[in-house]
Amino acid sequence: MQLTRARILRWVRWVFLSWAVVSTAWLANSVRTQGVDDALLSSSSTVTVADTEAQLSFMPIRPSGRSALVFYCGSGVAAAAYAPLLRPLADAGYPVFIIKLPYRFAPLQSHREIALERARQLMAVQPVGLRWVAAGHSLGGALAARMAGSDQAGLAGLVLIATTHPKEEDLSRLTLPVTKIYGTQDGVAEPATILANRRLLPAQTRWIAVQGGNHAQFGHYGRQLLDGKAEISRAAQQAVARSALLQMLAQLR
Repeated sequence: MQLTRARILRWVRWVFLSWAVVSTAWLANSVRTQGVDDALLSSSSTVTVADTEAQLSFMPIRPSGRSALVFYCGSGVAAAAYAPLLRPLADAGYPVFIIKLPYRFAPLQSHREIALERARQLMAVQPVGLRWVAAGHSLGGALAARMAGSDQAGLAGLVLIATTHPKEEDLSRLTLPVTKIYGTQDGVAEPATILANRRLLPAQTRWIAVQGGNHAQFGHYGRQLLDGKAEISRAAQQAVARSALLQMLAQLR
């Protein structure tokens, strides 16, 4: 009997370990950056690209106006996965800074504080007078919303992409312009939940439903667990989000 019990325990441990290894490998592959042209991550005659531990930045050599974007990555997603979405903003003359999350997933609250502090530090060393737009995808959207709630004096605009946040913090009294973007096929940040939290954003918030868009196609990486199947192309979905970001930056310059 004792031998049988020991064998059962070993079998249970083996199954659990196998499940953990397979799950971790699947998760890592699902958020792996895919289909990003190397040219988007290289400097050109008009844009300087810098990749550090804390951020990926696209700096136009001749900025257009005084607007700049600070963008938070989604959980597990590399900054490079957002290059196709955001590099064109720098090509249009707007500085773009993509904040990397500690350990890619920022699993602890302290890691999220680090991400917020990374944004504050980079803003502090940039030229005075820049009109900052905070934005983010998924967990990055939650961080952008949190930043707007605590540091709104330093922000001029807010764009939330594929996030159910704010969920607890009331941002309805924000006076800065806000845009909320979501995909109608998003199975991670579900439209019903997003709309249920509508009261927590200002009445003047601009709402953009990307018809047929899902969660993952706002970046360039694999399909996420629970996400819906997109009914439009990744390029078309990102074009809608990019246009909204450009409009926000243009109105503030």
